[in-house]
Amino acid sequence: MATNLSSTHVRILLEEEGYAAWELPDPVYVEYPGVPWESWRYRYAKRAVDIFGASLMLALCAIPSLAIAVAIRLTSEGPIFYREERIGRAGRTFRIWKFCSMRPKSSGSAAFDAANIDDQWRLSKGRSSEADPRITPVGGFLRKWSLDELPQLLNVLRGEMSLVGPRPIVQAETGFYRDLLPFYLAATPGLSGLWQVSGRVQLDYEKRIKLDAFYVQTWNLTTDFYLLVRTVTAVLSRAGAQ
Repeated sequence: MATNLSSTHVRILLEEEGYAAWELPDPVYVEYPGVPWESWRYRYAKRAVDIFGASLMLALCAIPSLAIAVAIRLTSEGPIFYREERIGRAGRTFRIWKFCSMRPKSSGSAAFDAANIDDQWRLSKGRSSEADPRITPVGGFLRKWSLDELPQLLNVLRGEMSLVGPRPIVQAETGFYRDLLPFYLAATPGLSGLWQVSGRVQLDYEKRIKLDAFYVQTWNLTTDFYLLVRTVTAVLSRAGAQ
């Protein structure tokens, strides 16, 4: 069963007032989604954009990144970088890079409801409230402006991530996707994407999963460029950041 959705739906989706993720069209439930990820546009054009964009951003962010590393070293006892195993395209695992924004794990972490899928997700992702004492002063600033994710540009250059795509998940999260997991596995995880410009942590996990599937079904380069522009707006407005 094929889908006739296009990138126009993404643009309309983001521009409509009162947008709600649960109003998305239902994804096509197939074992292997019929999406254009094996086309030359994905294999070469999207990869070329990733390499050029990540290289340019790394060059522009070299000095700020050095300043961030020094600030973390001077204000925290932990390491400068945080690495964690994530699930990539076709189920291949890789280690994601981030600037450390939290103190070493302790018993003072926030409590979660193990029966609640959203709390399970936040626990598996290490998500915390602004009042979490584990977040360092420098870490709070980095999270506010999404600067803690700058090192993921290295993952993009290595081909483990793309500039735009579903956010990379940990192994524990794969069970939450259920029938929609093939859509996630069909794509390369992204530094930014539809979820990031649609509210991020303001959306519950079920909506995020539907956004991932919707992006994969409607993907093309025009959509990626559009979402990159929207990402800049989202970062500057700090929409949904935490």
